[in-house]
Amino acid sequence: MSALDEMLALATPERLLRDPRATGEGVAVAVLDSGIERSQLEERYAKAGLAIHPIDGIGFRGPKPDIVPYDGHQSSPHGTTVADIILSVAPRAKLYSADIFGPQGTCEVETVVAALRYALDVWKVKVVNLSLGVPEQRLQQLPKRQQLFRAIEEAYFRDVLVFAAANNDHPITRSYPAEFAAPLFSVDKGLFADPLEFAYHLRDRVEFQAHGRGYLGPFAREPATSWATPHLAGIAARILSLRPDLKPFEMKTILYWLGRAEARKSR
Repeated sequence: MSALDEMLALATPERLLRDPRATGEGVAVAVLDSGIERSQLEERYAKAGLAIHPIDGIGFRGPKPDIVPYDGHQSSPHGTTVADIILSVAPRAKLYSADIFGPQGTCEVETVVAALRYALDVWKVKVVNLSLGVPEQRLQQLPKRQQLFRAIEEAYFRDVLVFAAANNDHPITRSYPAEFAAPLFSVDKGLFADPLEFAYHLRDRVEFQAHGRGYLGPFAREPATSWATPHLAGIAARILSLRPDLKPFEMKTILYWLGRAEARKSR
């Protein structure tokens, strides 16, 4: 029996997602975002009596881009909210922070690609969270679009799961890399009673909906795809802690199966 067959035999939300061993242990996750306030998360989980793995990270600056040291302090709460959601779902996942925005609050496609390749080559992560997107009108240049697609495709062929946020105005506004769909997990926002609930919701090229609210930060309660994406990434980390050798297409099949199961349960 293959790994996928074994997982599908157990693929009910109650038996798989709520298995006490499904904590994210042994799963490395890269957060490509605005950086993570490490001390804030360490204090938050220490108060809850939970020990989290140390969060390592680096920054990317300039058009090349250059790698710069990252001390775990930054001004934007966005990346911290994303990291907190992943840890809320999979508290024993090992997080790596790639600060791709810096003080200017913007980044180029080349920066995203460089950070993604660093996460694959150096950190050797299994999951990448991209709670960001480049609107379609800003990515008209075909070479840049192809450069981003090749990096996402490389992750897929190396069995790395990439989760990307749809535009908050989807489907009116499309954005990349979520529009690539096939080699990654595209995520839209929804509202669910339980953060472990999600739905397979194929609409245009965005396949999944996950809980669109966070728990930490000034904008966390505002529904957003930025918060939905780490919920699904965290769910995948939980599953990977039970079966770490799953390939992207196998994980997508399991999430499809579980998403349909949740939808049937809620009827």
